[in-house]
Amino acid sequence: PRKKLINSPDSCVDEALCGLVRANGGLSLLNGHRVVIRSDLNNLKGKVALLSGGGSGHEPAHGGYVGAGMLSAAVAGGVFASPPPASILSAILSLHNAGASGVLLIVKNYTGDRLNFGLATEQARNHGVAAEMVIVADDCAFELPRKAGRRGLCGTVFIHKIAGALAEEGCSLDQIVLKVTEVLKAIGQSQNSGGSLSPCSVPCCLPTFDLPPGDMELGLGIHGEPGIKRSKVASADEVVKTMIDLMTNTNSQSHLPLTSGDSVVVCVNNLGALSSLEMAVITRATINSLESRGMVVARVMCGSFMTSLEMAGFSISLMRTNQETLRLFDTKTSAPFWPNLSSTRVSGHSYITEPEATRPQLQDDTPSEGPLSPVLHKVLVRVCSTLLEKQEELNSLDRAAGDGDCGYTHSQAAKAIQEWLQDHTVPACPGKLLSILAGLVQEKMGGSSGALYSLFLTAAAGHLTAGQNGAAAWADAMLAGTQAVKRYGGADTGDRTMLDALCPAADEMRKLVTSPPSGHMSILQAAVQKAAVGAESTRSLTAKAGRASYIAVERVNLPDPGAMAVAAMFKAVLESLEGQIGA
Repeated sequence: PRKKLINSPDSCVDEALCGLVRANGGLSLLNGHRVVIRSDLNNLKGKVALLSGGGSGHEPAHGGYVGAGMLSAAVAGGVFASPPPASILSAILSLHNAGASGVLLIVKNYTGDRLNFGLATEQARNHGVAAEMVIVADDCAFELPRKAGRRGLCGTVFIHKIAGALAEEGCSLDQIVLKVTEVLKAIGQSQNSGGSLSPCSVPCCLPTFDLPPGDMELGLGIHGEPGIKRSKVASADEVVKTMIDLMTNTNSQSHLPLTSGDSVVVCVNNLGALSSLEMAVITRATINSLESRGMVVARVMCGSFMTSLEMAGFSISLMRTNQETLRLFDTKTSAPFWPNLSSTRVSGHSYITEPEATRPQLQDDTPSEGPLSPVLHKVLVRVCSTLLEKQEELNSLDRAAGDGDCGYTHSQAAKAIQEWLQDHTVPACPGKLLSILAGLVQEKMGGSSGALYSLFLTAAAGHLTAGQNGAAAWADAMLAGTQAVKRYGGADTGDRTMLDALCPAADEMRKLVTSPPSGHMSILQAAVQKAAVGAESTRSLTAKAGRASYIAVERVNLPDPGAMAVAAMFKAVLESLEGQIGA
């Protein structure tokens, strides 16, 4: 069984409900029951109250949708277990006694929920309560639905919102049931879990099913049950297309009828463990896929709305909408987990804004070569190939004390420079070249590394003009670049950063100012050696800057990847210059 950050399996549901209501002043717990109920019950007088619920493990459903404009109360069972009829009845009677004109129960189509909510409904009627129940069955996974019918999934949240808006406007119980029954026909959903992703596990239990690495599951339920189809993991675009194909397949009895021009509300729901980055990629793919079919995407919800514990997967729910349904969908609610959505239509909305300032040109329109151009070209080629060769080595070093992408970010810079070299001439002025390189790494490398290298190159460029590019000028440029990195980066020698390789090399190169040309190569060789020694010395240094400074000292026992990258580049420069006449 997977470890979970709980106190005990027996108390986790009650403690989670307590955490929800303690954090939200508009909610309270019904004493003796797992029922989240509105704190302002007096505001229900004369209005229809809405009750929903089901097994726990689907948070924020259903307690997170209790509030004015959505649910009046939500009943929770154990993890993936239907709540008992006694708690459901107690919730109904509490709402009735608060003055509600009737109670509508919104129930997902699972046998346990139908039975328990149904029994409570009948018992409530015997107590004189006007109670009705609607069943949500939005699952589009099965072409031939079983006798039990389609499962109720995240589309239930749409019904909470539409019914809640109608109840808040004072509609009668019969009117709400009629409208909700109409909306139910316009809702469909598909779910997916797979890849390096995983199923879920109930506390103290094994995972609900085995999913081999590289496989994905299509059409699974929200209780961890396996899906209808297993295949190899694909890209987000491909997976989303497959899911929408399944939902709209006219050969399936479970399909959602959609035609070009239909307006839809989309809910991209995180089943528990996907990152926000993945969810945003999936949302983009969903919008693009629907628009390519001629659909008009009116609204988009993206986030965790009905989860399945820590399942690494997602679902897509669609609701065909018209002007009235969209008006109800847009009405305000105090439910704590309803998102603050824009009321601007997604499709047709211009989502690209042009920047005011144009990007500076990386090179003059008519560049000219000079004596140093072939040499500098050779140096760049060697530096780039070195960084690409060392990508995994640098990543490995970075994983020990960072996010493991040092080699990748350096390779991005190398690829950008290689691409630029294919289409451009190395200019005669070294300072111009450094300015170009500064722009490339700033744009393509990204992160703090891109900024630091761009700072170094930009500061160094001003000391290398067309008429001033001798050895002394290169020494001044090195010093200026190093000082800029120290000034803006906030680090210094001994802080376990790239400066531990860069500073010793720059100091050694100061000797170029007074050295005769015959000694230039030996100075460069010494600078390369000092960069290597400095990089290796970071193995025993305590990090005082960068990500590694937040890691426990005993866990940081490898050389700093940034310093190793600098040392590798110095060595590549030396190797490419050795044998060059006049270098």
